[in-house]
Amino acid sequence: MSTQIDHLLNETRRFAPKKKFVAQAVGTPELFEEAAADRLEFWANQARTLLHWDKPFTQTLDWSNPPFAKWFADGELNVAYNCLDRHVEAGNGERVALLWEGENGDERRVTYAEMTDEVKRLANVLTDLGIVQGDRVAIYMPMIPEAIAAMLAVARLGAIHSVVFGGFSADSLRSRIDDAGAKVVITADGGYRKGKVSALKPAVDLALADHNGMGEQGTVEHVIVVKRGGNEVEWTEGRDLWWHDVVPAASNVHQYEAFPSENPLFILYTSGTTGKPKGILHTSGGYLTQATFTNRVAHDLHPETDVFWCTADIGWVTGHTYVTYAPLSNGATQVMYEGTPDTPHPGRWWDIIQKYGVTTLYAAPTAIRSFMKTGRKIPKQYDLSSLRLLGSVGEPINPEAWMWYRKVIGGKKTPIIDTWWQTETGAMMISVLPGVAETKPGSAQVPIPGISLDVVDEQGEHVGNGNGGLLVITEPWPAMLRGIWGDPDRFVETYWEKFADKGYYFAGDGARLDEDGDVWLLGRVDDVMNVSGHRLSTTEIESALVANEAVAEAAVVGAADETTGQAVAAFVIIKESYLAEHSIEGLAQELRLWVGEQIGPIARPRDVYIVEELPKTRSGKIMRRLLKDVAEGREVGDTTTLADTSVMSVISAQVR
Repeated sequence: MSTQIDHLLNETRRFAPKKKFVAQAVGTPELFEEAAADRLEFWANQARTLLHWDKPFTQTLDWSNPPFAKWFADGELNVAYNCLDRHVEAGNGERVALLWEGENGDERRVTYAEMTDEVKRLANVLTDLGIVQGDRVAIYMPMIPEAIAAMLAVARLGAIHSVVFGGFSADSLRSRIDDAGAKVVITADGGYRKGKVSALKPAVDLALADHNGMGEQGTVEHVIVVKRGGNEVEWTEGRDLWWHDVVPAASNVHQYEAFPSENPLFILYTSGTTGKPKGILHTSGGYLTQATFTNRVAHDLHPETDVFWCTADIGWVTGHTYVTYAPLSNGATQVMYEGTPDTPHPGRWWDIIQKYGVTTLYAAPTAIRSFMKTGRKIPKQYDLSSLRLLGSVGEPINPEAWMWYRKVIGGKKTPIIDTWWQTETGAMMISVLPGVAETKPGSAQVPIPGISLDVVDEQGEHVGNGNGGLLVITEPWPAMLRGIWGDPDRFVETYWEKFADKGYYFAGDGARLDEDGDVWLLGRVDDVMNVSGHRLSTTEIESALVANEAVAEAAVVGAADETTGQAVAAFVIIKESYLAEHSIEGLAQELRLWVGEQIGPIARPRDVYIVEELPKTRSGKIMRRLLKDVAEGREVGDTTTLADTSVMSVISAQVR
């Protein structure tokens, strides 16, 4: 079967950075030249310059046993020291690390000195509980400063954290605790979400109990609980400890130890297709190098003056890398917000940007599209002039959503970086450096300096400019995953088997190269549709639909069709501003014709369903397989990972 993905959507708009932005940009053309001249020496220089090494490394990369890489292997460092103590020692202890805002309006300003103090105390508490290098600690918390302190205290001890997103169920938490063999769980009574307290401690109690015939959990010895929600919780004496009882009482003197660069830092679970979650393993030196570097050059970070805000939850890799590790390693000031974007009002994000003078916003396209749905009148009520850079992360951003983001949020002046990377890659892999190149709406554009990738066909051959195929990484990179926890065979099979003869990493994304050789992501290869022998990208058809004045968001799937093999089925959400002035009668047919005009008759949807919401996970990804069930008239599959499980019954009723 051909892997050539037909490219049908043309996007020609270009935006050059302003001269003033270019003049102060951290990322420069010289970085690309240095990386091209000697890739390994380039990364060695970044590691030496950006991080503090207690024992300097002499070897940059050990690739003697592919695909198991070792970066800076004979060097030693402490990740928490790099994120905290060194900034205090440099005289920046009073700099604010976190501008925290609770959903209920609570506020805290946490300085580098205060965060260092808290992490040292918690490290002493964990040591007293028997946590040593290599032990696993599960973290199941809301977006509060203690969550970051917990991650860094575990890292300080050379132990391994496994953060589980606070929206996951007790069963999901149990499977992750079991797989990692965690000795301690750090949680909270609850946290604020959508205007009320969402309980967390009861899910921990259930996960550790004999539940669903699983027997009592066997490895967890202690549970540390932050009092945040004030909700009533059950208590197991001898196992459960209140944070406010043990952490303030502990000593704030803690001498850190340096650990090898390849000491494991964290396990982060992603949903595997087999149902058993995959524990993605990341280690210390290489990960922190690439995280720190990409945050500096792609986010154009000026730690003395910027107020950075990555809106991701720490339960996802974006929150690990661009909330916890990179901004703190760089000594930056960042916003951390506990709640949802529309609580208690739909302008909450813009209110936060205005209040704290946020300069850089890094958010998911799904959030941008949801703001498009409610309309520009809401952000227009706020002063967003402090923003100087916008970023997109999590999935490809449609050109029209990109334009809306630039115009309405960025005041037609801010560059936008569209970044591609994955839990497995650890840090950004593709992004324009905002002071170097023109940006193109909808394109991630170029690999980060020092990253080698390609778009290839099924045989692993380069497809050439103007063509689509499979996105592969052709050389090892510092922040790459080091394996799947406890399952090296699955690691090789999942990511390396397809192009084993070439040594390429392939993680399932389709892409195309435009005439300039820039990369456009086409979504998961699993989502590519085969219509009458043409392989069509869901991303391009969704972008065409969102380009229509009526549409805020769209999801497209391939549904079985007797005539064409697969047919295009589209689910669309209509903008509120459009609904206020127009009837939707006949709109579905208009949208079918519109796609035909924008892309071509082959891409015209067989069915267009107008819906009020789309099935999304808590991280904002659309679950297309559930829409496929609806389009093909099947009973809808497992909905447990959805942010709102009732969405599918509403969609099913609307479609019937």
